[in-house]
Amino acid sequence: MTLQQLEYILAVARHGHFGRAADACNVTQPTLSAMIGKLEEEIGAKLFDRNRQPIVPTIVGERVINRAREVLDQADTIKDIVLEEKQSLGGMFRIGILPTIAPYLLPRFFPQMMKKYPMLDIRVREMKTHEIKEALIQGDIEAGILANIEGLEDYEQTVLFYEKYIGYVARTDALFKKEVIRTSDVAASRELWLLDEGHCFRDQMVRFCQMKSSQTSQLAYNLGSMETFMRMVESGMGITFIPELAEMQLSDQQRELVRPFAIPVPTRQLLLITRRDFIRQTLLDVIVKEIQASIPKEMLKLKAGQSLV
Repeated sequence: MTLQQLEYILAVARHGHFGRAADACNVTQPTLSAMIGKLEEEIGAKLFDRNRQPIVPTIVGERVINRAREVLDQADTIKDIVLEEKQSLGGMFRIGILPTIAPYLLPRFFPQMMKKYPMLDIRVREMKTHEIKEALIQGDIEAGILANIEGLEDYEQTVLFYEKYIGYVARTDALFKKEVIRTSDVAASRELWLLDEGHCFRDQMVRFCQMKSSQTSQLAYNLGSMETFMRMVESGMGITFIPELAEMQLSDQQRELVRPFAIPVPTRQLLLITRRDFIRQTLLDVIVKEIQASIPKEMLKLKAGQSLV
């Protein structure tokens, strides 16, 4: 029995498919299948029901997989102890990040950081909040970048910065004529573009604007992409919300569609979270330092007139 075999069975359990598991492990499907077959032969039990799609673990397979996850976690801990003792920046480091943060934050620090520290091997995946929390528990990622919400008490938290919410308003919308947006204006809007349920960005704005649900607006559209919403507003339809970093990427013409919120200004707190037993603090400190260096200094603290959502 090898650690590699344990990694393979976890991959199959995660993906429910031998081919996709092989791709995730960067091996051929025959190689992965053969290694799992040898493990099953060694322990004398089938770990997966191959007659079902997606493939699912057998009853004994579930127990083996749970224990395999613990074994691999402990093996990674041993490696991390050695790397941290050397204050090394080597080894793979996986980060989950919200889709409402990634397009605006990553270009600010990630390319520069990788040039500055060529020994880094950082893998980034866009994930929703619940996916980041689950991936941390399962050991699929080492850290997550997300907005502060309830339910993060079991994780180690580092505050990165504070980011205002901003209105993005079509020229044909009544709000375009106003200098600032009030929550009552949003609740009364007929054409409001919102992210799908499950995005904390949406949930925070619905709560702040005192909308019981998206149905409060007579025409609330639910899509999965903030960039899609922005294109719809630019084409002359409705309003949406964008984070402060997104505004910094806008052209002069696009900035004409921006409308700030009246005080109190809705603001989200951005965090980097890890499991409480996380070891590689040296590497984490580098990532936090580079992120904060890429952010305007005024965003590193909560300012008067801003309200956390």
